[in-house]
Amino acid sequence: MICIGIEGTAEKTGVGIVDSSGEILTSLGNSLIPVSGGIHPREAAEHHADAIVPLIKDALLESNLQLEDIDLVAFSQGPGLGPALRTVATAARSLSLSLKIPIVGVNHCIGHVEIGRLTTGAQDPVTLYVSGGNSQIIAFDGGRYRVFGETLDIALGNCLDQFARSVHLGHPGGPLIEELAHNSNNYIKIPYTVKGMDLSFSGLLTAALRKYEGGESLEDVCYSLQETAFSMVVEVTERALAHAQKREIMLCGGVAANRRLREMVSVMAEEHYAEFYQPPIKYCGDNGAMIAWMGQLMFHYGLLQKIEDTMVIQRYRTDQVNVPWMKTSTQFLKLPLELLNKGAEANIYKEEWLSHDVLRKERIQKNYRIKEIDYYLRKKRTKSEVKLLNDAKRCGVLTPLVYDIDKKGKSIVIENIDGIILKDVFDEAEVNEIKLFCEKIGDNIAKLHNCGIIHGDLTTSNMILLGDDIVFIDFGLGKISDLIEDKGVDLLVFKKALYGIHYNVARECFQSILKGYINANDYDKILAKLKNIEERGRYIMNNSF
Repeated sequence: MICIGIEGTAEKTGVGIVDSSGEILTSLGNSLIPVSGGIHPREAAEHHADAIVPLIKDALLESNLQLEDIDLVAFSQGPGLGPALRTVATAARSLSLSLKIPIVGVNHCIGHVEIGRLTTGAQDPVTLYVSGGNSQIIAFDGGRYRVFGETLDIALGNCLDQFARSVHLGHPGGPLIEELAHNSNNYIKIPYTVKGMDLSFSGLLTAALRKYEGGESLEDVCYSLQETAFSMVVEVTERALAHAQKREIMLCGGVAANRRLREMVSVMAEEHYAEFYQPPIKYCGDNGAMIAWMGQLMFHYGLLQKIEDTMVIQRYRTDQVNVPWMKTSTQFLKLPLELLNKGAEANIYKEEWLSHDVLRKERIQKNYRIKEIDYYLRKKRTKSEVKLLNDAKRCGVLTPLVYDIDKKGKSIVIENIDGIILKDVFDEAEVNEIKLFCEKIGDNIAKLHNCGIIHGDLTTSNMILLGDDIVFIDFGLGKISDLIEDKGVDLLVFKKALYGIHYNVARECFQSILKGYINANDYDKILAKLKNIEERGRYIMNNSF
């Protein structure tokens, strides 16, 4: 079977042809280069309208095929720019109707993952997908690709492009910033914003522009922007890997063309005893081959559509799509025997301290980060964690005792809580039992927020069930704040973690969390802010609280 795929979610028009065995017969593309400003949706749609027919003709010629040889048409149904998506969908429908062949609309983000698996041989990776329009950390679980982390505002590629346009470098900005960054090693401190499993680039962009406008050299700002942004996405990928315990990491999307980012992900994978994969550069960016291959997969598993079902989905979430062709790997990360656990932030060792069974949490050096960023984060997070663990107790929230702190070694010695990680409890417990746990969690979060403590990394991996009590751990990303915005983000981080990891019970759990959270000061304002923050995001989750 021969499938033709048409891509056009943003400025790139792509046409690819792939057969049912996965052989890529051709993949051609044509990109709109904006004269000024960013990508205008109408201009992108006009570009697609002009480019699609010539690209189809060239693709057929290159693959030595006739139009009548095509058995299936696939198109990028979303996410993307509305006018651009509609132009591509119209072209795909026209082909389907004129040739009397099946049609299937595919999720653009999953297309990147699947062309990566096809071209690299990766089986079940944690995928870092970074492009101009999307920044997601994706992993398969329970029949779908789950979004373990994503940007809360603009995408990484968009951040780089906006900076480049603002300083008159041109478009696309990524390669130009990379070239200038290569000429500097002078790091200028700018915001590093990781919120649990999620990221925020808008503040980073603004700060970088202010540094340049304040007289810092363009090379130094480009270097600092690139190192900071890439460290953020690699850290969140590392965090997802620690949660999922998979043995493979894959990098894809247009920003994957950056050599420094590839180096950083590769180093992180090696430090976690995982294998690193990356598709050939021509399949990292948007391309028609990934759409055609997704079409083949969906057709083989009976996921076809009627013409009337091919409406575009501008905010098409990765986790909306069933992927019956995927199987969860039975191979997991294997850690050295001396390590109790290896998280994204630290190594955990069992020890004895003054006749007490304790854990030593050591924030080891991350070799993928430059020394300036790495030293600052390890120092700040070690100091912050000790303070917040103690402050939380005064607020009525159970946390481990802190026995010792080694500021030079960036490590702390804490009580070994002889309980069960709540993540493991959720995997086995009944829904009604989980709801009771979640109500308790909500009550504890309210206590933290009423004291002005933002945990920063609320997940079931950072809570321990001890008898009937819940012990909160890992405050490394936490801070002191009474801002309604920060409390709303803290709840959203947890909500998204639930939907990424405990998707089967996430809705019931989060509703119970809010029930337990009722005693929070400014409860109504915080919930309204939570909804507002969620609506600002690129892709709203298909649920309500």
